[in-house]
Formats: sequence, structure tokens, C-alpha cells
Amino acid sequence: MPTNDIEFIGMISHRAQSEIHPPSGPVLDPDYVVRFARAHEEGGFDRILVAWHSTHPDTLLVASHAAANTRRIGFMVAHRPGFIAPTLAARQFATFDQLTGGRAAIHIITGGNPAEQKQDGDFLDHDQRYERSDEYVGLLRRVWTSDAPFDHAGKHYRLERAFSDIKPVQKPHIPIYFGGSSRAAIAAAGRHADVYAFWGETLDQARETIARARESAARAGRDPASIRFSLSVRPVLGATEDLAWDRARDILERIRALRGDAFGKANPKPESEGSRRLLEAAKGGRVRDRRLWTEVAAAVGAGANTTALVGTPLQVAEALAEYHALGVTTFLIRGFDPLDDAIAYGRDLLPATREVIAARARAVAA
Repeated sequence: MPTNDIEFIGMISHRAQSEIHPPSGPVLDPDYVVRFARAHEEGGFDRILVAWHSTHPDTLLVASHAAANTRRIGFMVAHRPGFIAPTLAARQFATFDQLTGGRAAIHIITGGNPAEQKQDGDFLDHDQRYERSDEYVGLLRRVWTSDAPFDHAGKHYRLERAFSDIKPVQKPHIPIYFGGSSRAAIAAAGRHADVYAFWGETLDQARETIARARESAARAGRDPASIRFSLSVRPVLGATEDLAWDRARDILERIRALRGDAFGKANPKPESEGSRRLLEAAKGGRVRDRRLWTEVAAAVGAGANTTALVGTPLQVAEALAEYHALGVTTFLIRGFDPLDDAIAYGRDLLPATREVIAARARAVAA
């Protein structure tokens, strides 16, 4: 699905909202979902993420609605292990892959907020959750690929004659994206991730993260080169660099106005190592590596991918190319004005990034 070795993933939501736009309208806006998905498809994105939260509409059903109203674009559907049986999840995703002609991917989100986990009845601690995810994802892969029923007796799951008649279109199985930056997360990702996903860290942090994940894959007996990497970042674009920074300052002021006394205080994911790493980057300065803007992450507690790259489309493309040189081949990008930004990214940023990376490859070859 990606063009060459670069993959662009956008993100759709079930209604219009962001850090600078309070939720409005019905909780689920089917027409908005379709417009949002089509904007990404028309803009040349390879996939779109449907994110998970314990109070939000079901991700696989939202993705199914978007898929029924698009033709080409793939879906990276966030899924939190532990709330349904892995055998059922395997059949659901295999069914989705069949219905969409091979457009499914699963994004394993183990969770970094105990309070949110408890909303769905999950009282395991952080490392126990990753231990469960490790076993769960192994079972997903086994159900997707097994030609015969199998038994399993593990710490979290016990199965007898587990099997699925329906298999994914994609072989050997649906692509597995895996998020989480803690020691336990990296260990599980090394065993299972086709693509290891992390938030918009500094170049030095990203280099370290990539090395840790490759070392984990090697310990698991995998070729370290077999694991790919996804960076999540929030591009803020302008026709000139000054205009881009004007927009960045406006975004921060709108967040300040909306959050009031909570500005810069709460961390919505206290157990998330990814959040800690973004906040660590923010302590090093409001701008890192010339273009990585950290102030939004600091303002909202870095509970999601909240660092940004600020500049013209060409400047941001050059910044993304620096991550590509480290080994990142997937860029998960979303904006603070979600729908309008998705359109702008497709028009300006995606082609610029592909051209910059292609030009660097040509220069190396020459």
C-alpha cells in the first residue's frame, strides 16, 4: 500500500474535535467520518488511524463505516488487548480485512492511564498489561495463520481447539503496529511488531528508541531489519516560516484559553513512558532540532502525539527526511485543525516529503 518505502498515515475521529476545538455535535457524526476519510484518500495517504479511548465509539465499527465509503485507503485500527478474547478479535479483524479487500492493520495500544483502564474493568498494573498484550498478540497471529485447531495454556488465556475459518486477505497476517516506550512495551514489540510506533521525539531520542527496538527484535530471534518504525507528529504549516510560527503561537494561546487553570499541569497518562519522553524533550527547550516544537506537549501533559514540526511544507518535509535517515519509514501525522490540515498535508506536505526523500536517495546513489 505505501509508495516506495514511505508510508503516510492520517487520523480520523468520530466527530470534529482537537486540542483547539472543543467537541461539538453528536458523539458519532457518520457524515463527518466519511468526509474525513475521503479527504485522506484524495490526499494520497496510505492509511488512516482510528484511535481508541474507553468512552469513545467502537473503533472497528467506525473504520468499517469509513471503509464502506472509500475505495483504496487502508485502516490502522487501534485495539486494546484484554477486553475481548483474542480469538474473537482475530476473527473480527480477519472479517474486516476480507470485507475491505486487504485494507486492515491493527494498532496494539496497551494503555498508560490506570483510571481509563478501570472504566473497562481492567485492574492490572502497567507491566501486567504488557505481559497480557504479549500473550494476546501472539494468539492473534496464531489464529490468523494456523491451518489446524490448537490448544493454548498461558498466564492470561487458556484455549482448547482454537481456530478461525476466516483468515485475513493479507499474508501471512494483518500488519501489526505496536505502541509503547517502556521496557515492557519494547520487549513485546520486539517479538511481535511489524511496525513499532512512537511519538515525535527529538532526533537523539528517536535514534535511541530505534536502537532499543532493534535490539529487542534481535533478542527475540528476529532479524532487526525486519521491524519498521513509525513516527507520530503534528505538522504546523505556513506559506512562510514566520507564518507557520504565527500559527503555532495562535494554537498555543487557544489551548491556554480552553484549558484555563489546567494549562501545563495535568498528565492524562501518568504511567506512559512515551509521555515522559515528550515532557523530557520539552524541558530541553520550546524548539528542539530546529523545528520540533514542544510547547503543546508541555501544555497538555503529553498524553498523545503532541509535539509538532513547524515550518513551510518544504521545511517540514526536510525535517521528516531527517527521521527517515534514522530508519523511520512511516509518518503518522494529524493537525490541530484536523480536516483542513489533512487536506493541506495531502496537497503540500506529502508530495514535498516524498520528493525530498527521493532526492536524497538519488544523491546517495550517485
